[in-house]
Amino acid sequence: MVKYNGINHLALVTGDMDRTVRFWRDLLGFRLVIGMGSTGYKHYFFEVSDTDMIAFFEWPDVGPVNEKEHGRPASGRVAFDHVSIGVENEGDLYEIKDRLDAADIWVSEVIDHGFIHSIYSFDPNGIAIEFSRTIPENDLRSKPKIIDKNPSDITLEGPDPQPGKWPGVVTPTPETQRKVYRGVGSELFQGKKTSG
Repeated sequence: MVKYNGINHLALVTGDMDRTVRFWRDLLGFRLVIGMGSTGYKHYFFEVSDTDMIAFFEWPDVGPVNEKEHGRPASGRVAFDHVSIGVENEGDLYEIKDRLDAADIWVSEVIDHGFIHSIYSFDPNGIAIEFSRTIPENDLRSKPKIIDKNPSDITLEGPDPQPGKWPGVVTPTPETQRKVYRGVGSELFQGKKTSG
């Protein structure tokens, strides 16, 4: 039985990798564990947890998506490329591949990316999905790498968050002013305390 271990990486798109690095690494505190690239192409991964990463492709003609309320339908510019779901071992990749093949759903061969082995397919909605197994001896979380042929000065600052690149919090929200507001789903737990 396949054992999933999280979202290996969520691959998004940016038109400005430096701004993306500043936001995800320096503001939010996610380590930059690999930066790959060459002329006209960059693909950078940020560590979210021991098993999860967020990744970005930089494509030159990409602009930010229009802001919208979370969960509301949208049209026009989008920022999602594919989701990669992590699996525990190589056998899991072949088990998923065999299931997709048996269902007559297109699935790629197992691809070696050096730090992960992956298969690719699509869900019934056309959403691009990947299943990835981390190669333990090439674990980017323990040994981050920048192999981008044209890294920027911001990238060369290193994998760890850089202090002083964003304003610090001057006035944190006092505990007496912290509120949690009801949202969709709270009706499932009537009678239970849902706010702090």
